[in-house]
Amino acid sequence: MPVLKKLQRGVYKNLVDAFVRIIREEGPAELYRGLSPSLIGVIPYAATNYFAYDTLRKAYKKAFGKEEIGNVMTLIIGSAAGAFSSSATFPLEVARKHMQAGALNGRQYGNMLHALISIVEKEGAAGLYRGLGPSCLKLVPAAGISFMCYEACKRILVENEQD
Repeated sequence: MPVLKKLQRGVYKNLVDAFVRIIREEGPAELYRGLSPSLIGVIPYAATNYFAYDTLRKAYKKAFGKEEIGNVMTLIIGSAAGAFSSSATFPLEVARKHMQAGALNGRQYGNMLHALISIVEKEGAAGLYRGLGPSCLKLVPAAGISFMCYEACKRILVENEQD
């Protein structure tokens, strides 16, 4: 199995050797194996994250009659958006991880849908959310910090542009 060979230590001398040998022995497309499941997970996460942030930000401004939102509130709103988007798209992350682990253990999934169905059949719907807590411990603060930095940079750039 080519996948198992790639995961063994000492098979390649260095990163360049790995690239050259993979391209020579298996073709350039092999470098992109597994990209689709990653994109299937990342794109919906990013879309829901920005949608949730924008919606929460507008709702906060309307509810409190504020024109500007401070850094702390931006952090909180961004974190809430991260929690929402992470929870909404977590089954795709679980399926991607199962597909990766399955390749190591000899279990092959035809596609993301096949992985999702297999998880539900074996573990029930709760299996699609196994590990959500630890994932949120990482993603929620990261989303809040990202949006806070984004808004701070945007304010700086707008101020510089007006001067």
